[in-house]
Formats: sequence, C-alpha cells, structure tokens
Amino acid sequence: MQSEKLIQTLLEQTRQIINQAEKLKSYDLNTLTWKENEISWSVLECLEHLNLYGDFYLPQMESKIKNSSTKTDIEFKSGILGSYFAKSMLPKEKLNKMKTFKDKNPLNSNLDKIVIDKFINQQIKLLDLLNHSRNVSLNKLKIQTSISNLIKLKLGDTFQFFINHIIRHLNQIERIQQKMKNA
Repeated sequence: MQSEKLIQTLLEQTRQIINQAEKLKSYDLNTLTWKENEISWSVLECLEHLNLYGDFYLPQMESKIKNSSTKTDIEFKSGILGSYFAKSMLPKEKLNKMKTFKDKNPLNSNLDKIVIDKFINQQIKLLDLLNHSRNVSLNKLKIQTSISNLIKLKLGDTFQFFINHIIRHLNQIERIQQKMKNA
C-alpha cells in the first residue's frame, strides 16, 4: 500500500473517532458511568482503557518520529506480526473477547468527564503524529508493544493497530449505549 494513502486513511479514521468522542461530552455522568453488570465496562472505562494505551504508545511514537533520520517510503509493507495484531483488533460480527492487561484495566475506577477530554487530546496528538510521519519511514521505525519490550512493530503497523483498537472500543461504547436503552 502507498504510505501516503495509508496515512490519509488513518487521518480520516482519527477525525471520525474525534467526532464520536465529541458527542459523548453531551451525556450526563450517570449515562457515561452506566454498566450492564459489575464486571462490564462503562463508557468512561472504555475511554480510560484507551487513554492508558495512548499513554504508552503516543510518547514512544512521538520520540521515534522526532528523532528519526529515515526517509519516507513510497510503499508501506505490513509485517506479518503487525498485520496480525492490526487485524485482530478490528471489530467483528462475533467479537473475539480479549483479556485486558491488569495495568490497562480501568474496571471500577472513579472516573469523570475529564477522561473524554484526555481521549480527545490524545486523538489530536495522533493526528499530529500521523502528519509528521509523512517525513519518516513507516517501515523502518519500530515501536515497542505493550505486550513485551521484545516485540516491536513497524510504525505503520503500530498506527493501524492503535487506531483499530480505538475503533473496537468505540463499537463497544455503542453496544453499551444500546444495552442501556434496552435496560
């Protein structure tokens, strides 16, 4: 895939994510903290989970992009592992449940609307990083994963994985809202 086409797609997805998150600001705290049961997540817990991942990945991506002397690639070729991780995050009809790492699980956290602002600010940062990534190699820059510091993904794969993970949880938020309406 052409690097510029990938970046354009990811920018558009991130703008849509911001629009979805902006709409959540109009909800009251009871709606944002409603849970189907004690082990399910609320809307704010989903966003806080994403914020915790943003705290891990965004500074790393920023540092790699800022300190890179690599030149931009015409083509981006997804790695085997990177492609697998990115695709595994995509929402599916029959959602494959995934276990959340303990340090990324916000279950029963005391959260307020500040979580939404932090999430939107992280997405604005992501837009900035995507724009700056036009000047570096999406293939050569490697980003450490939250799974293990031994597993590194190409920057292009990391962007796809990161954004697919966000889309996955925004779909979860839509399901929470639907369940709340039906409760």
